[in-house]
Parts: sequence; structure tokens; C-alpha cells
Amino acid sequence: MPTTDLGKILKQHRLIAGLTLRQLSATSGLSLSHLGRIERRERFPSARTLRKVAEPLGFEEGKLFSLAGYLSPRPSAPEERTTDYNNGRLDPYVDHMLSQEPVEVQRTVISILNILKSIARTAREN
Repeated sequence: MPTTDLGKILKQHRLIAGLTLRQLSATSGLSLSHLGRIERRERFPSARTLRKVAEPLGFEEGKLFSLAGYLSPRPSAPEERTTDYNNGRLDPYVDHMLSQEPVEVQRTVISILNILKSIARTAREN
């Protein structure tokens, strides 16, 4: 994905993680206004900022650095490209398509995915 979509990607992953901007701010130690500007693509995050938000948003640092253009992307193994709801990651195609939708649609889809994840977890436990 192009680096210009980074703010959108970060927002999407924040929503998937079920975090508000205020919660991400508290977890990462970054200001609420700075995070908001990044999500609105008014500012581009530094490597230091990305390092602080990687874990709360469910990213591996290297993946986030690649998305930001700080590192060259590594080719993924086929099993890494599949949907992995257990770790909060989406298939890249689903991720891209969802990022094109309005926030209300993103939230609805994320809610449905969380419900499905909960059902799958319950089924595994029984």
C-alpha cells in the first residue's frame, strides 16, 4: 500500500483494536492531537512514533516501518497473506477494500468480524 495511506491504515487498525484516540494516546504516550493529525494525514509519523503505536495497534514494528516506507517490504510467505483473525490482522485485499469505505461501514464490518472471532473462539473452547 502506498505510504500516503498510512494514516488511514493506522486509524483502521485502531478501530479493529477497539481503541479510541484517547486510549491510544494513553497507551502510547503520544498526544491526542498528534495522533489525530497522523490519522487525518496532516502529519507523517516518525520512526519513534511508529515504534510507540506498533504494539497497541497489533503491528510488528518491521511491518509498520515497511508500510511507512522506512524499510523495504519483505516478501510474505503464502500463509502470512491469509486472513488471521486470531491476531487481529486482515487479508491485505480485505484491508485495502475496507480502507476505501466510510468510517461507519468500517466500524460495522469490524464489529461483525469481532462477533465472528468471538463465535470461533467459543467453538474452539467447546
